Amino acid sequence: MTDYIAHHLVHLKWKLGEHPFMTVHIDSVFFKFLAAFVFLFVFLRVARKSTSGVPGKLQCAIEMIVEFVDGLVKETFHGHSKLIAPLAITIFGLVFLMNFMDMVPVDWLPASAHAAGIEYLRVVPTADINTTIGMALCVFLLIQYFGIKHKGVGGFFKEFVTAPFGPKGAPANLLLRLIEEAVRPLSLSLRLFGNLYAGELIFILIAVMTLGATMDALSTYIMAPMQFIAGFVWTAFHILVITLQAFIFMMLTIVYLSMAAEHH
Repeated sequence: MTDYIAHHLVHLKWKLGEHPFMTVHIDSVFFKFLAAFVFLFVFLRVARKSTSGVPGKLQCAIEMIVEFVDGLVKETFHGHSKLIAPLAITIFGLVFLMNFMDMVPVDWLPASAHAAGIEYLRVVPTADINTTIGMALCVFLLIQYFGIKHKGVGGFFKEFVTAPFGPKGAPANLLLRLIEEAVRPLSLSLRLFGNLYAGELIFILIAVMTLGATMDALSTYIMAPMQFIAGFVWTAFHILVITLQAFIFMMLTIVYLSMAAEHH
């Protein structure tokens, strides 16, 4: 069981050098691009075939998502930007699809990859800290860009030493601002990674309930129903988790960008 769990937590790697930083997790990159392709394909297809008459089920679902996200952006972001709403819905769709890969039974794709000669394969990109940190850093850079765009370079850096305690509290202002800026990418990346890593690990632990050559028939008959019930309950709960985590990542991005655009 230990070998089984350890095997399912190892990435398919491509080493570009001896340093760990020079290692690419090919499986995370592949499934991330796959999720991006599915997202673009579905939304572009619906957009091109949309009708003002009675919409189909898919168009209706997409329109509900778009209107919901657009409403959140209008309520939260008080600046002027044509980027925020498309960015928000892209983040939600992409993160949700990457999270949804956790719904695939844990042995299906790794077993198929093993049959093709691929030793390791992890299918949930957001259970990889590299993916979530990369996305969080992109949001972090956008925050700085929005701050400079809306306030100018002088106004943006002036707030580092003047808010919230005024010019006399410059050292405290600077310290608090640096902590605030550092916490944002950490909170975005670690929250998403922690939840999806834990979810993936629980699915693996449920899978090992009937694993092992030493289990007799009686043990298998007892554990198999328990495994089915545990898998069903966790799957139902995890659907809420993956949706909520996609929503939180999107919502925090909107809030952070709104804060960056506001004058303090």
